[in-house]
Amino acid sequence: MLQQRTLKSLTRAVGVGLHSGQRVELTLRPAAPDTGIVFRRVDLAVPVDIPVNSTAVTDTRLATTISPGGDPGAARVHTIEHLMSACAGLGVDNLYVDINAEEVPILDGSAASFVFLLQSAGIELQRAPKRFVRILKPVEVREGEGRGLKWARLEPYHGYKLGFEIDFGHPAVDQTGQRVEFDFSTGRYSRDIARARTFGFTKDVEMMRSRGLGLGASMENAIVVDDYRVLNAEGLRYDDEFVKHKILDAIGDLYVIGHPLLAAYSAYKSGHGLNNKLLRAVLADESAYEIVSFEDAERAPRGFAQLVPAW
Repeated sequence: MLQQRTLKSLTRAVGVGLHSGQRVELTLRPAAPDTGIVFRRVDLAVPVDIPVNSTAVTDTRLATTISPGGDPGAARVHTIEHLMSACAGLGVDNLYVDINAEEVPILDGSAASFVFLLQSAGIELQRAPKRFVRILKPVEVREGEGRGLKWARLEPYHGYKLGFEIDFGHPAVDQTGQRVEFDFSTGRYSRDIARARTFGFTKDVEMMRSRGLGLGASMENAIVVDDYRVLNAEGLRYDDEFVKHKILDAIGDLYVIGHPLLAAYSAYKSGHGLNNKLLRAVLADESAYEIVSFEDAERAPRGFAQLVPAW
């Protein structure tokens, strides 16, 4: 049987929120089979649990935000996508995330620190079948037209692979790879994707901060780009780090469906909002997917049965 996974022990991190600039403490704890990933606001007078699912998403402007039952007026947690991406990359099904503020700490701007935290705690197999959402027919969502066109698509595939193309029309970004494909059966998430950092443009900083966003951003946790070049002294971690970060985000955004996908994802200029619309379009059509598990782990797609190697 291909089994569900949780942590062997708890682990903690302290950082700042990318947008709030607030100090945040995070504790990752093991959870029982079929719990899923649950954020818990422990700073409130009465702690509030927020189970992760596609309908819990209440805001997708610059990050993915969730609230219990999808109620935008309820307690919330912002910027969950990097931690969710790390959980998907390591195959973690069940986890409690205790958090004492409303934004997940940005740490180094990638998923690498979360991967390190999860692996440091250890991954434990559980006596319950791992469940997948298997896509049965193509589902696509589109927005805009001409230069403003964006789209995202899920198609049937015995495994999980993602392809993403960006087009920022910016000299620094244009010099790097514009398209990347990552397949969980042949690639290694912690090596190939997890280290890609979030990025921002200096021309947008004043606008964002006037809206109370980006208050915790710095060159310690983001790639910063002016009108012509990358300003970080150390440069890029990957030759195609910009588009790889979009893949990293997409992996996290899609994992809010509650189970790993068996699908091929492809996208052009997509973002958090379009990724969530894609999940909702899938769930709205019962003929588009099914929930499956593998009693014989050998029949599962390559890359899902083995525990991910440590660093």
